[in-house]
Amino acid sequence: MKRFIIAFSVIMACQTVDAQTAKDSIKETEEFSHLTVGGYGEAVFSRNYFSDHVSRYSQPELHKDDPSHGRFDIPHAVVYLGYDFGQGWSFGTEIEFEHGGNGLAYEKEDEEGGEWEQEVEKGGEVELEQFWIQKSFARWANIRAGHIVVPVGLNNAHHEPTNFFTVYRPEGENTIMPSTWHQTGVSFWGRYKDFRYEAQLLAGLNADGFTNTGWIHKGHMSPLEFDVANKYGVALRLDNYSIRGLRIGLSGYYGESIGNSYPRNANGVDAEYKGQVLVGALDFTYKGHNWIVRGQADYGYLGDADQLKYLSNRVNKKSPYHHSAFVSKNAYAYGLEAGYDIFSQIRKLRQQEKKLYLFGRYEQYNPYASATKGVTYDYTAVKRMAVGVNYYPLHSVVIKAEYSKRFLKSQFNNEPSLNIGVAYEGFFL
Repeated sequence: MKRFIIAFSVIMACQTVDAQTAKDSIKETEEFSHLTVGGYGEAVFSRNYFSDHVSRYSQPELHKDDPSHGRFDIPHAVVYLGYDFGQGWSFGTEIEFEHGGNGLAYEKEDEEGGEWEQEVEKGGEVELEQFWIQKSFARWANIRAGHIVVPVGLNNAHHEPTNFFTVYRPEGENTIMPSTWHQTGVSFWGRYKDFRYEAQLLAGLNADGFTNTGWIHKGHMSPLEFDVANKYGVALRLDNYSIRGLRIGLSGYYGESIGNSYPRNANGVDAEYKGQVLVGALDFTYKGHNWIVRGQADYGYLGDADQLKYLSNRVNKKSPYHHSAFVSKNAYAYGLEAGYDIFSQIRKLRQQEKKLYLFGRYEQYNPYASATKGVTYDYTAVKRMAVGVNYYPLHSVVIKAEYSKRFLKSQFNNEPSLNIGVAYEGFFL
């Protein structure tokens, strides 16, 4: 039978760790099938035992006794389709519904001093997160062109809900980098022996979207009908599987961000500075002896950070871009989580392939790690812990529950919460 590969980069960078944990981001099969259909989704309930007032950080003493607040949410509901045309040509797409869909809604923008803004959405977005055509020459050589996932960091490379213990995606990387990071470009990727590698050429990030509380998180978004490509970026990833049960990954990104906007200003700060973005990330996943352990460390640098305040689109209050005063030169995020399958010690449940992971997670992150022109935002420095359970009644379905707490600097109020969710991930056809 002809072997072929249909790859979805939504699950693309997760590779087979060992024979017992063989679900990964590249679907390989001995059976010939033209059409592949899959997806994943999450439904979540949260109760946050802290204030949601816009001034909870600027006036923390006024909000330390504010009531808790709760919410139901559909963070992600995703459908992906693939088709094999034959002779090495294949197609993949992913449609994602975030937080319930698309419509018209109002949002309260903390970064705009608590202003109410009307958004073309209804609690969320509908996005074409992937749309690509691929030519596979061999297992070690594949070229993909279109809208693709950028696998920088653990969260972007492994963002399906069965690839992290917490109810929501790990908070640190999700704060400082786009998540899921997807852009239009060209990718070369493949596997050779114990290595998987990928190199991408992309449209650059847009410095107009950088913020003090999210660093480059919104830099890949475009309010236009196209992605501006005045500047370009390069993303690289390398994963190694030499040790049974262990995957170790290195990834990074480099590109310019100032001037990658529309309309392009030929004068002033927009033309004079480059705004280089450099991100480096190390991550790993270990699965063995009934344990799953994951960890990551990310560090980012932004050149000319002190000039972003003066970009023409950020100065213009009518533009669709962010107008926050300053953005940090540096940002970081690191985290570690570990879970043990306690059902592995109960013979009947082990034979039924049910799993119950008792887990703990600790992370620390700061999107504003260096003061710009002496301006500080101390509430951006966060330490977070979470403990909870993941119950798998079936391989593709997980029920999650966790208690988590953000620890902020002493002048602010800590932020505990309780989260419960149910999620799935799998291929239907």
